Amino acid sequence: MAGRLVGKFALVTGSSRGIGRAVAERFAAEGAVVALNHVNDAEAAAQALAALHGASPAAHRVEEADIGDPAQCSALIERVTAAFGRLDILVNNAGIQTETPGDSFDVAVLERILAVNLVGAATCARGAIRHFLSRPGGGTVINTSSVHQMVPKPGYLGYSLSKGGIGNLTRTLALEFADRNIRVNAVAPGAIVTDLNRSWADDSGKRSAVEAHIPMGRAGEVGEIAPVFAFLASEEARYITGQTIYVCGGLTLYNEFRLNWSS
Repeated sequence: MAGRLVGKFALVTGSSRGIGRAVAERFAAEGAVVALNHVNDAEAAAQALAALHGASPAAHRVEEADIGDPAQCSALIERVTAAFGRLDILVNNAGIQTETPGDSFDVAVLERILAVNLVGAATCARGAIRHFLSRPGGGTVINTSSVHQMVPKPGYLGYSLSKGGIGNLTRTLALEFADRNIRVNAVAPGAIVTDLNRSWADDSGKRSAVEAHIPMGRAGEVGEIAPVFAFLASEEARYITGQTIYVCGGLTLYNEFRLNWSS
Protein backbone atom coordinates (compact mmCIF):
# COMPACT_ATOMS: atom_id res chain seq x y z
CA MET A 1 0.00 0.00 0.00
CA ALA A 2 1.31 3.43 -0.94
CA GLY A 3 2.46 5.54 2.01
CA ARG A 4 0.56 8.64 0.95
CA LEU A 5 0.14 9.89 4.51
CA VAL A 6 3.65 9.42 5.87
CA GLY A 7 4.55 12.30 8.16
CA LYS A 8 0.91 13.31 8.68
CA PHE A 9 -0.93 13.46 12.00
CA ALA A 10 -4.65 12.68 12.03
CA LEU A 11 -7.58 12.71 14.42
CA VAL A 12 -10.60 10.54 13.63
CA THR A 13 -13.62 11.13 15.86
CA GLY A 14 -15.95 8.25 16.61
CA SER A 15 -13.30 5.73 15.62
CA SER A 16 -13.62 2.87 18.08
CA ARG A 17 -15.89 1.01 15.65
CA GLY A 18 -17.33 0.94 12.14
CA ILE A 19 -16.33 3.38 9.45
CA GLY A 20 -14.25 5.48 11.83
CA ARG A 21 -12.14 2.52 12.87
CA ALA A 22 -11.67 1.45 9.25
CA VAL A 23 -10.56 4.98 8.33
CA ALA A 24 -8.09 5.07 11.24
CA GLU A 25 -6.65 1.71 10.20
CA ARG A 26 -6.29 2.84 6.59
CA PHE A 27 -4.63 6.11 7.59
CA ALA A 28 -2.14 4.26 9.80
CA ALA A 29 -1.42 1.75 7.02
CA GLU A 30 -0.66 4.70 4.73
CA GLY A 31 1.84 6.08 7.23
CA ALA A 32 -0.15 8.57 9.33
CA VAL A 33 0.04 8.82 13.09
CA VAL A 34 -3.54 8.56 14.32
CA ALA A 35 -5.53 9.65 17.36
CA LEU A 36 -8.64 7.56 17.89
CA ASN A 37 -11.62 9.08 19.67
CA HIS A 38 -14.46 7.42 21.55
CA VAL A 39 -17.00 8.10 24.29
CA ASN A 40 -17.83 5.38 26.83
CA ASP A 41 -16.32 2.72 24.58
CA ALA A 42 -12.86 2.17 26.07
CA GLU A 43 -12.63 -1.57 25.39
CA ALA A 44 -13.45 -1.23 21.70
CA ALA A 45 -11.11 1.78 21.44
CA ALA A 46 -8.28 -0.24 22.96
CA GLN A 47 -8.91 -3.00 20.42
CA ALA A 48 -8.94 -0.44 17.62
CA LEU A 49 -5.67 1.03 18.87
CA ALA A 50 -4.06 -2.42 18.90
CA ALA A 51 -5.09 -2.87 15.26
CA LEU A 52 -3.22 0.24 14.12
CA HIS A 53 0.18 -0.46 12.61
CA GLY A 54 1.83 1.63 9.90
CA ALA A 55 5.01 3.67 10.09
CA SER A 56 4.81 4.72 13.76
CA PRO A 57 2.60 2.25 15.63
CA ALA A 58 3.86 3.29 19.06
CA ALA A 59 2.79 6.90 18.46
CA HIS A 60 -0.92 6.23 17.91
CA ARG A 61 -3.18 7.20 20.80
CA VAL A 62 -6.73 7.07 22.15
CA GLU A 63 -8.64 10.12 23.35
CA GLU A 64 -12.02 9.99 25.08
CA ALA A 65 -14.37 12.91 24.41
CA ASP A 66 -18.09 13.42 23.92
CA ILE A 67 -18.37 15.16 20.55
CA GLY A 68 -21.81 16.40 21.56
CA ASP A 69 -20.16 18.66 24.17
CA PRO A 70 -18.46 21.73 22.62
CA ALA A 71 -16.07 22.12 25.57
CA GLN A 72 -14.92 18.51 25.20
CA CYS A 73 -14.47 19.02 21.44
CA SER A 74 -12.19 21.99 22.02
CA ALA A 75 -10.23 20.17 24.70
CA LEU A 76 -9.84 17.16 22.41
CA ILE A 77 -8.25 19.24 19.66
CA GLU A 78 -5.93 20.88 22.19
CA ARG A 79 -4.83 17.55 23.68
CA VAL A 80 -4.15 15.98 20.30
CA THR A 81 -2.18 18.93 18.93
CA ALA A 82 -0.17 19.10 22.17
CA ALA A 83 0.57 15.36 22.10
CA PHE A 84 1.50 15.22 18.41
CA GLY A 85 2.96 18.69 18.08
CA ARG A 86 0.74 19.29 15.07
CA LEU A 87 -2.44 18.11 13.38
CA ASP A 88 -2.77 17.75 9.61
CA ILE A 89 -6.04 15.85 9.13
CA LEU A 90 -9.33 15.94 11.00
CA VAL A 91 -12.02 13.39 10.20
CA ASN A 92 -15.37 14.35 11.70
CA ASN A 93 -16.89 10.89 11.87
CA ALA A 94 -18.71 10.72 15.23
CA GLY A 95 -22.43 10.33 14.71
CA ILE A 96 -25.62 8.98 16.23
CA GLN A 97 -29.00 8.03 14.79
CA THR A 98 -32.33 7.82 16.63
CA GLU A 99 -35.90 7.82 15.40
CA THR A 100 -37.34 11.34 15.32
CA PRO A 101 -40.72 11.30 13.51
CA GLY A 102 -41.68 14.69 12.15
CA ASP A 103 -44.96 14.79 14.07
CA SER A 104 -43.83 13.38 17.40
CA PHE A 105 -40.09 13.79 17.97
CA ASP A 106 -38.67 14.51 21.40
CA VAL A 107 -36.90 17.89 21.26
CA ALA A 108 -34.12 16.71 23.59
CA VAL A 109 -33.41 13.75 21.30
CA LEU A 110 -33.37 15.99 18.23
CA GLU A 111 -31.01 18.42 19.94
CA ARG A 112 -28.66 15.61 20.98
CA ILE A 113 -28.44 14.30 17.40
CA LEU A 114 -27.65 17.77 16.08
CA ALA A 115 -25.16 18.35 18.92
CA VAL A 116 -23.12 15.27 18.01
CA ASN A 117 -23.56 15.05 14.25
CA LEU A 118 -23.45 18.73 13.29
CA VAL A 119 -22.45 21.14 16.06
CA GLY A 120 -19.74 18.75 17.24
CA ALA A 121 -18.35 18.50 13.72
CA ALA A 122 -18.37 22.29 13.38
CA THR A 123 -16.68 22.74 16.75
CA CYS A 124 -13.95 20.20 16.01
CA ALA A 125 -13.43 21.79 12.58
CA ARG A 126 -13.12 25.20 14.22
CA GLY A 127 -10.35 23.95 16.50
CA ALA A 128 -8.52 22.17 13.71
CA ILE A 129 -8.73 25.16 11.36
CA ARG A 130 -7.42 27.50 14.05
CA HIS A 131 -4.45 25.16 14.39
CA PHE A 132 -3.94 24.97 10.62
CA LEU A 133 -3.91 28.77 10.45
CA SER A 134 -1.35 28.99 13.26
CA ARG A 135 1.45 27.38 11.27
CA PRO A 136 2.49 26.90 7.63
CA GLY A 137 1.20 24.05 5.51
CA GLY A 138 -2.57 24.20 5.78
CA GLY A 139 -4.53 21.05 6.51
CA THR A 140 -7.61 19.07 5.61
CA VAL A 141 -10.98 18.34 7.19
CA ILE A 142 -13.08 15.41 6.01
CA ASN A 143 -16.65 15.12 7.25
CA THR A 144 -18.58 11.87 7.32
CA SER A 145 -21.94 12.64 5.78
CA SER A 146 -24.52 10.18 4.44
CA VAL A 147 -26.71 9.56 1.43
CA HIS A 148 -29.29 11.26 3.64
CA GLN A 149 -27.55 14.52 2.88
CA MET A 150 -29.45 14.15 -0.41
CA VAL A 151 -32.09 11.46 0.14
CA PRO A 152 -34.67 12.22 2.88
CA LYS A 153 -35.07 9.65 5.65
CA PRO A 154 -38.67 9.77 6.90
CA GLY A 155 -38.96 9.08 10.59
CA TYR A 156 -35.39 10.22 11.18
CA LEU A 157 -35.75 13.97 10.92
CA GLY A 158 -32.81 14.68 13.24
CA TYR A 159 -30.41 12.54 11.25
CA SER A 160 -31.54 14.00 7.92
CA LEU A 161 -31.21 17.54 9.29
CA SER A 162 -27.74 16.85 10.60
CA LYS A 163 -26.45 15.38 7.36
CA GLY A 164 -27.99 18.13 5.24
CA GLY A 165 -26.17 20.53 7.55
CA ILE A 166 -22.91 18.63 7.09
CA GLY A 167 -23.18 19.29 3.36
CA ASN A 168 -23.37 23.03 3.91
CA LEU A 169 -20.75 22.96 6.67
CA THR A 170 -18.40 21.32 4.18
CA ARG A 171 -19.06 23.80 1.40
CA THR A 172 -18.99 26.89 3.60
CA LEU A 173 -15.71 26.07 5.35
CA ALA A 174 -14.15 25.01 2.05
CA LEU A 175 -14.99 28.37 0.47
CA GLU A 176 -13.95 30.38 3.52
CA PHE A 177 -10.46 28.86 3.77
CA ALA A 178 -9.64 27.66 0.25
CA ASP A 179 -7.05 30.41 -0.29
CA ARG A 180 -5.13 29.33 2.82
CA ASN A 181 -4.37 25.78 1.74
CA ILE A 182 -7.12 24.31 3.89
CA ARG A 183 -9.32 21.76 2.13
CA VAL A 184 -12.71 20.61 3.43
CA ASN A 185 -14.58 17.71 1.86
CA ALA A 186 -17.14 15.08 2.84
CA VAL A 187 -17.67 11.38 2.22
CA ALA A 188 -21.30 10.22 2.13
CA PRO A 189 -21.67 6.46 2.65
CA GLY A 190 -24.80 4.61 1.69
CA ALA A 191 -26.06 1.42 3.32
CA ILE A 192 -22.92 0.10 5.00
CA VAL A 193 -22.64 -2.94 7.29
CA THR A 194 -21.69 -1.42 10.66
CA ASP A 195 -22.82 -1.71 14.28
CA LEU A 196 -25.09 1.29 13.64
CA ASN A 197 -26.96 -0.74 10.99
CA ARG A 198 -27.14 -4.13 12.72
CA SER A 199 -30.93 -3.85 12.95
CA TRP A 200 -31.17 -4.56 9.24
CA ALA A 201 -27.76 -5.96 8.33
CA ASP A 202 -28.24 -9.11 10.43
CA ASP A 203 -31.86 -9.68 9.40
CA SER A 204 -32.10 -11.31 5.98
CA GLY A 205 -35.57 -9.94 5.24
CA LYS A 206 -34.76 -6.38 6.26
CA ARG A 207 -31.40 -6.54 4.49
CA SER A 208 -33.05 -7.63 1.25
CA ALA A 209 -35.46 -4.71 1.50
CA VAL A 210 -32.56 -2.28 1.96
CA GLU A 211 -30.51 -3.78 -0.86
CA ALA A 212 -33.49 -3.61 -3.23
CA HIS A 213 -32.96 0.17 -3.29
CA ILE A 214 -29.29 -0.12 -4.27
CA PRO A 215 -28.50 -0.32 -8.00
CA MET A 216 -25.41 -2.44 -7.32
CA GLY A 217 -27.65 -4.86 -5.41
CA ARG A 218 -25.72 -5.12 -2.14
CA ALA A 219 -24.78 -3.26 1.00
CA GLY A 220 -21.28 -1.86 1.29
CA GLU A 221 -18.43 -2.76 3.63
CA VAL A 222 -16.33 -0.37 5.70
CA GLY A 223 -13.27 -1.40 3.72
CA GLU A 224 -14.88 0.13 0.64
CA ILE A 225 -15.32 3.49 2.39
CA ALA A 226 -11.96 4.01 4.07
CA PRO A 227 -9.90 4.31 0.83
CA VAL A 228 -11.99 7.33 -0.20
CA PHE A 229 -11.06 9.11 3.01
CA ALA A 230 -7.40 8.24 2.47
CA PHE A 231 -7.51 9.66 -1.04
CA LEU A 232 -9.12 12.92 0.10
CA ALA A 233 -6.56 13.24 2.90
CA SER A 234 -3.64 12.77 0.51
CA GLU A 235 -1.81 15.10 -1.84
CA GLU A 236 -3.46 13.30 -4.74
CA ALA A 237 -6.62 15.25 -3.83
CA ARG A 238 -4.84 18.59 -3.37
CA TYR A 239 -7.10 20.36 -5.91
CA ILE A 240 -10.36 19.05 -4.46
CA THR A 241 -12.31 21.05 -1.90
CA GLY A 242 -15.95 21.65 -0.99
CA GLN A 243 -17.08 18.33 -2.44
CA THR A 244 -19.19 15.46 -1.14
CA ILE A 245 -18.26 12.08 -2.58
CA TYR A 246 -21.12 9.58 -2.40
CA VAL A 247 -19.92 6.01 -1.79
CA CYS A 248 -23.25 4.26 -1.98
CA GLY A 249 -23.42 1.64 -4.72
CA GLY A 250 -25.56 4.03 -6.72
CA LEU A 251 -28.19 4.53 -4.00
CA THR A 252 -28.50 8.24 -4.80
CA LEU A 253 -29.46 7.32 -8.38
CA TYR A 254 -32.91 6.18 -7.13
CA ASN A 255 -32.99 2.54 -8.21
CA GLU A 256 -36.78 2.56 -8.64
CA PHE A 257 -36.38 4.92 -11.61
CA ARG A 258 -33.91 2.77 -13.61
CA LEU A 259 -36.68 1.54 -15.89
CA ASN A 260 -38.25 3.87 -18.43
CA TRP A 261 -41.08 5.01 -16.18
CA SER A 262 -41.85 8.48 -17.54
CA SER A 263 -42.29 8.09 -21.28
